[in-house]
Amino acid sequence: MVAIGLDLGGTAVKSVVIDQDGKIRRQMSKPLGQHATVNDEWNWKKVVKDTYDELYGEFGKEVGAVGMSAPGIANAENTAIFSMPGRFYGLERFIWSDYLGHKTQVINDAHSALMAEVQFGAARGYKHVVLLTLGTGIGGGILIDGKLHQGFNQMAGHLGHITVDADNSILDIFNIPGSLEDMMGNATVEQRSYGRYKATHELEEAYRAGDPVASYIWLSSIRKLAIGMCSLINAVSPEIFILGGGISQAGDSLMKPLEGFMALHEWRPNGKGVPVLTAQFGEYAGAAGAAGFALRQL
Repeated sequence: MVAIGLDLGGTAVKSVVIDQDGKIRRQMSKPLGQHATVNDEWNWKKVVKDTYDELYGEFGKEVGAVGMSAPGIANAENTAIFSMPGRFYGLERFIWSDYLGHKTQVINDAHSALMAEVQFGAARGYKHVVLLTLGTGIGGGILIDGKLHQGFNQMAGHLGHITVDADNSILDIFNIPGSLEDMMGNATVEQRSYGRYKATHELEEAYRAGDPVASYIWLSSIRKLAIGMCSLINAVSPEIFILGGGISQAGDSLMKPLEGFMALHEWRPNGKGVPVLTAQFGEYAGAAGAAGFALRQL
């Protein structure tokens, strides 16, 4: 048996066909039109349908589950995204099972990144997991007792919107001052670096080159990341902590100072910290996670 996973992103629909052991049998990406997120509803829906039809046509009766990852908050039944204002006109409350002709489990894209690791990747076999995706913004997901924690109104997992600087005068998109997202996300690098750097990779390269200003900004951001992670560990008590997203690929520039700050701030009653791992899935994490979530619902 295989599962089809579909991931609706801002520029493309990514998809995988994956078996229960995590072997990817097929993966592909189909681009969306430039107006897909504004008002051209049937353009992007058709891309999703064409992707599904192509994969189902190839794998047919082997397909036992279908999952879809999308931005926004899923409904309680995981049949649709019930809230996604301002993007993908027509996505809200759209029942994908009816459109695709196959029962389809719908999941938030950050939750999907977690499920990729839980079902097939670095978190396989664990029951209590926290994942942070470090990219343009910061998202995440929580696994408790082997189940994805979606919470009331399916809102759980917006981990980038905890505060690590409550006295900061700048409010994030959730009205949180000094949020982890604003302190570490790629979207605010230019603001945090006094206009010196436009992207995180530029800041990290300057840090590696020994620039003192870059070093101060980079290490300050990582300390706030560590404080946020330690706060989440205190609240959830996971077995492992996973970092995904583009910034997580910074290697020792990220992991070595993070290890030092975690040692400073993490509560370790048994003398051991929570292991911090890097996500195994990259750009196809959303599709793989959607497939994995669908398989777990069987």
